Amino acid sequence: MNNNNVSKSPTGGKGAFKIQGTPNSPVLIFSNSLGSEMMMWDELIPYLLPYFRVLQYDTRGHGSSLVFLPEHKKSIGQLGEDVIQLMDELGIEKAYFCGLSMGGLIGQYLGIHHPNRFIKIVLSNTGAKIGNDERWNSRIETISKDGMQAIVDDTMERWFTEEFRRQNPEKVAETKAMFLRSDVQGYSNCCCAIRDADFREQLQKLSVETLVITGDEDPVTNVEHAEFLATNILNATLKVLHARHLAATELPKEYASVLIDFFVGNNTFDRGMHVRRSVLGDAHVDKANSKINDFNADFQSFITNYAWGEIWTRPGLSKHNKSLITLAMLIALNRPAEFKMHVKAAFNNGVSADEIKEVIMQSALYCGLPAANDAFHLALEVFSPLTPDGGI
Repeated sequence: MNNNNVSKSPTGGKGAFKIQGTPNSPVLIFSNSLGSEMMMWDELIPYLLPYFRVLQYDTRGHGSSLVFLPEHKKSIGQLGEDVIQLMDELGIEKAYFCGLSMGGLIGQYLGIHHPNRFIKIVLSNTGAKIGNDERWNSRIETISKDGMQAIVDDTMERWFTEEFRRQNPEKVAETKAMFLRSDVQGYSNCCCAIRDADFREQLQKLSVETLVITGDEDPVTNVEHAEFLATNILNATLKVLHARHLAATELPKEYASVLIDFFVGNNTFDRGMHVRRSVLGDAHVDKANSKINDFNADFQSFITNYAWGEIWTRPGLSKHNKSLITLAMLIALNRPAEFKMHVKAAFNNGVSADEIKEVIMQSALYCGLPAANDAFHLALEVFSPLTPDGGI
């Protein structure tokens, strides 16, 4: 599967998704708002890939995913079970989850009914109950008669602050085009699901650690809605951003930072340890930590903070590419122990044996044949227990 392209459910199930990131990283699932496609999260992804394998998907009735069939109940429960089905099909046992608006309702359902599948949950710009029957029935009637064009301008005003709309006309136009692509029937069915969803009496059953996010100018799910969620969920905190309803699109860098603070930690050491474990593996890091003493403690802290917390978390290069660069530099510097460690790490970062071979071949040209010869021998020592044939 190409991690950079939209794929279809591997068993013909729920629909379209995109997964990016290195295989040893924990999975973070994004769930969209009503009238949005998976692209709504794209600007956040580069900041998150140092920490997570990111799974975006189109909610049923949106984008390239399936519609509700006549026999399906149009419910948030159905949309939540779609997430569980997709996780099962992709072999994802547990994940982090972030859902906005309708996605936040889906997150509430998942936290209540499938708490063992989620590590932490973010409920963004949502409520335990959103709107009333009159509001949703009126919207369904309007778009059924006049199409999505009839509500698009009002939607953009609810989604973005006046300042954002004025300063970012291209982004607003892109979002508007996404909204207008919405299938009227698929959108209407999801309106029914939101209309009928009410988690106000069930929030105490949501035991997963939760962050509630909203915008201080959100006219749809306001601060009061968010405070109700944070108060009634056992282990929840609240973060208010200066935004309207589509806070993740309006403030992608700040929003990503809030997610990292909550999911990973708000200090360099915690972030570095998270990345260090995803790259080197728990066994390696646990072994290193078990050997910490008064003599080397400062050095171990330096490694975690500086190398892993400041450099490996930078979003400018993928971890895959960082592994290739690191291997090349270690060959040039003749650091055999570090080279072997980073060959193992490269596998965790999705680097193939063929790619490692090409790095060594390139090093033969610029670092010399003896250096490349040693690198081939060292790489084969690492490959032996990791690959079925014991070699490249």
